[in-house]
This record gives sequence, structure tokens and C-alpha cells, in this order.
Amino acid sequence: MGISGFFGKRNLSKINMEVEYPQEIYANKEFPLKIKLKNNRGFLPVFLIKIKTEAYETIFPFVDKKSESIKYMNISFKERGKYEIKNVYICSVFPFNFFIRCRRLNNPFKFIVFPEPKRCELLSSFEKQRITKGERHLDKAGFESEILSIREYIHGDPFKHINWKATAKTGELKTKELSSLAFQPIVIDFERITIKNIEERISCITYIILQLLKKNIPVGLKIGNRFYKPDVSNAHKITILKELSLYGAEN
Repeated sequence: MGISGFFGKRNLSKINMEVEYPQEIYANKEFPLKIKLKNNRGFLPVFLIKIKTEAYETIFPFVDKKSESIKYMNISFKERGKYEIKNVYICSVFPFNFFIRCRRLNNPFKFIVFPEPKRCELLSSFEKQRITKGERHLDKAGFESEILSIREYIHGDPFKHINWKATAKTGELKTKELSSLAFQPIVIDFERITIKNIEERISCITYIILQLLKKNIPVGLKIGNRFYKPDVSNAHKITILKELSLYGAEN
């Protein structure tokens, strides 16, 4: 018993854990929670470490001295909003499986879950609105529209844009450089979306935002007394999705 207690406590000492999660987490969609276990001891490995939460767990069979190991938990949440993963424990049955010894982590892990994107018919009306407003060409490199020039192939260029005629003439890979399209911006007015169920409306708007941004169409959002100007940046997308995630939380 004494030996078990001594080695069991030592097995949980001088180790720590880091957690990483994706920037975009959506309701009802599994995401990988990355768990990194670090063994800071200079002499002994750690054995049979179990990371436990209220609903999930994963096991690290072995982590060598002065090293780290990574595992993933596939986690999902049913609803949008703020979440905390509380009551996280580092546990082990080492060395003889007599007792389970645990150490509780003090700091909860906090993050925001975005609304579940749900396909809806309103997307087509916004796309028609874009077509009505039109689009304009920019004289800068892109992957759409008219050819600006033929240039040497650069690693990462889409394979479908290789100009085979120019390649055959020169003996070197050549790529079509295309002009990009600048689309007219679209603003989504939350109150004017005619879907009575708030959660369905939020899921529909989330879907529309994601689809339009995939096509590089600037999207803005008017919700309550706040207005977010149309943009296509990732930071803008995260900002307006957070706004939708927390809608009604303060009311």
C-alpha cells in the first residue's frame, strides 16, 4: 500500500496539460479538442494518465521524461452560446490498479459555440440580389473571370489554371493569371428575415453568411442596435458569428 501510494502520487507530479480548440465551433457539429500532456520530470516517465471531464475522457498510456504527448477528444454541444468545460481531472490507477488518484485542474476552459448552420431557401434570394447589383472586375490577381496574363507556374497555383499551350511552347509550366471579381456587398437585417422561430432564423442567417463568404462576397449584419459593415475577412466572420451566438443571452 505504501509503495502504491508513493509511486501513485509521484506519477501525478510535475505534469501539466494544455488544451487547444478550433476557432470555429458550431452547435451539433463534432470538433476535436486537442489535449497536450507534458511530463516535466527529468528522470521518470508517467504512466496510464486519464484526462476526465463530466462527459468525456481520454487516456495517455505513456509519456516519456521531458516530453509531451497529444490526444484528441471529439466533443459536440447541442446549443449555441458560451460554454465552460469545468471539473477537469488528471487521474491514474498507476502502479497497481488499487486506487484511482486524481488531481483537479482549477481553471475551466471557456469558449463560444456558434449557431448550427442550416440550409434555407433565403440564400437564393440573397444570391439574386447580388446578381441584380452586379459585380465589377479588379485588375489584380485572382482565380476567377478574365485572363490578365500568362506567367510561370508557382507552387500552390490551381492545377486547372495551367496553360498547356504556353507550357508546350516553352517547355516550362505556365499559369493563367486571372482578374478577380469584386462583388457588391450584402447586408443581412436580422429583424427583416421572415422566420418566426428565432433559433431557425439564426441558423439560416449563419448558413447564408458562411455560403456568401465562401464566394468572397462581402457580408454585413444589422442586429438590434448594432451594425457590422460588410467585409470578407476571417476576423469579421468570427465577430458576426459571435454576435449571433450570444443573441438573447443578455435579454
